[in-house]
Amino acid sequence: MKKQLIILFNLALLTACAQEKVVEKAPARMEISPVEISLDSYLQDLPELDAKVNSVFNTMTHQGIVAQLIMPAAGRLGLSSDTIKSLINDHLIGGVILLNGTKTQFTNWVTEYEAMNKELGNLPFLYSADAEPSLVNRKIKGSTFVPKANAIKDSIEAVQVSQTISNDLNDIGINYNFSPVVDLAKNATVGYRGFASNPMNIIPFSQAFIAQSQRQNIIATAKHFPGHGLVSGDTHKSLQVIDGELKELKYYPPLIENGVLSIMVAHIAIKNNKQFNTNGLPSTTSEVVVQELLRDSLGFKGLIITDAMGMGGVSKIKNASTKAIAAGVDILLMPKNSRKTHAEILAKYNSDVEFKNKVDTAAKRVIRMKICLGLL
Repeated sequence: MKKQLIILFNLALLTACAQEKVVEKAPARMEISPVEISLDSYLQDLPELDAKVNSVFNTMTHQGIVAQLIMPAAGRLGLSSDTIKSLINDHLIGGVILLNGTKTQFTNWVTEYEAMNKELGNLPFLYSADAEPSLVNRKIKGSTFVPKANAIKDSIEAVQVSQTISNDLNDIGINYNFSPVVDLAKNATVGYRGFASNPMNIIPFSQAFIAQSQRQNIIATAKHFPGHGLVSGDTHKSLQVIDGELKELKYYPPLIENGVLSIMVAHIAIKNNKQFNTNGLPSTTSEVVVQELLRDSLGFKGLIITDAMGMGGVSKIKNASTKAIAAGVDILLMPKNSRKTHAEILAKYNSDVEFKNKVDTAAKRVIRMKICLGLL
């Protein structure tokens, strides 16, 4: 009996030692933290972010998908607030540009519109403004004073100005700034609005402004692609033309490489240029410019938005909105009639597979940006 007890004791001891060795050799379990999504994530290859975009997209109706591509204006030079509310109520728009009003008024509108979106089950909006240093104090009454872009002396001041503007935009609820202007200074319409009083300042000052804006969770926008500074006229009034070489194109690759999240395309045609001739159409409606040049050649992966679609440079083009989406644009800014534009895009969406794919791709880019902003 005593011998049996000794054997049993030794077996137990051997088992315990074996278990201890197994525990000692077992690798520690690694805790995998979820990826933190921020505005910096937008241009990154993140499967978790892709999955989130698809999960949101897959819950949406065709009407809601098309709505993401339409951004009308509210304010003194835009639609009435009641008209905007009607578009929200009918699920027809995905954002609003706040155009000429007061800081208090715009803040109240953002609060009101987002309450409607939440109640109606719409996605939150992208809220934009032309908050360029040269325009912001006129466009948003009550905003903090900043010097005009052509008076900014160095990159440090460009950062400070961007910070001041972004603070005001965050107070209001605006998350998308159509700034900076990277055009050369020769054109009277846009020249004073950029940093090109010395062309050597365009890239460093623009990069400083963009980086600070996006650090403060504001989408920055380089404009007016592919260059408005060397044309003689005003795209607000009529179609302008670049004849030959795209001399202002060189300012965009460094900004793209450094992570600008949005680019605005101008209503400018290109002629006598074998590679990027637009055949009399504005760049906004030209696949050669939007897809082949900006997307494919320059490798831009952010949001592409048109200049205002009611401007003279595009307003006479038949089916301009569907042409712009077919060209590869993501957001139509200020269409002349948002309700009619939505209906036209939706009809083509439901009848043209290739066009549908382009709309879906654009909508996913918008949804991705809303997730990265923390809106979803």
